[in-house]
Amino acid sequence: MDPYLAIQFALLVEAAEAVAPDNLTNAAGQTLNVSYGAINLAYKVLTTIYANDLATDANPNRGNDTKSFGLLLQAPNNDLVIAIRGTDDIWEWMDDAEFLTVTFPYLAGAGTTEDGFTAIYKSLRIGSDPASAHVTDALATLPINRPAGALTICGHSLGGAVATLLALDTAANTAFKTPAVFTYASPRTGDPAFVTTYNQVVPNTFRIANRKDLVPKLPLPPFYGHVLGLYELLPGNSVKLDLACQHHLTTYLFLLTQLAAQSAPANPILPLDAGCAS
Repeated sequence: MDPYLAIQFALLVEAAEAVAPDNLTNAAGQTLNVSYGAINLAYKVLTTIYANDLATDANPNRGNDTKSFGLLLQAPNNDLVIAIRGTDDIWEWMDDAEFLTVTFPYLAGAGTTEDGFTAIYKSLRIGSDPASAHVTDALATLPINRPAGALTICGHSLGGAVATLLALDTAANTAFKTPAVFTYASPRTGDPAFVTTYNQVVPNTFRIANRKDLVPKLPLPPFYGHVLGLYELLPGNSVKLDLACQHHLTTYLFLLTQLAAQSAPANPILPLDAGCAS
């Protein structure tokens, strides 16, 4: 795994997480600058991505609420990136501990996937109106600078699970047959049949997980498995032993930039959140 690419796409996910979930203003046309070390890119926002929120036992009606969930962007070389944010609701999801499955509806024989993640994915769209086009349908209709080259899909936490579903659907059902995937702190998303199918169809996957982060360890086998591409981050004693601190995207960026600084000491190490240093 190239740590610089992992940092680049994590910074795009961080930009998606910086948008308040209730802010439904479409950011289309805005420029998003990403800079780290030798990376200095100006991405064009093609559209904000929306979805229904995560329903949990504590908040079942929240699944009807529309939220800002990410960004679809185009790089100066015309490559596309879909960045999906995480959510603090992941803690309620863990507290439910039900982890029910449904049939993955976008590819026959692809097994089953977690029902809450799948419900969000089914609602993933390019407008706040529930009738807006699904993200995969929009890839063929948005005003993209042609020719659009590679597609990278990235996401953190719950967004990593949604990115995994999106990657398989995209590879199976759109012109983008070989997406690259970077997930950070993703929970397990589907059953062994889903994992087997995913690994065959989307081999260019980097699943980055902090060894001390609890979220990637759930839901438990045998009903759930992880897709391929594990790259494990080792925090040692540098990060406070706290569920949230170990899971934050800022912690993943801190650990990834530590790796980058090993080969290039002039590169900065991005800071942990306040209170998360050990």
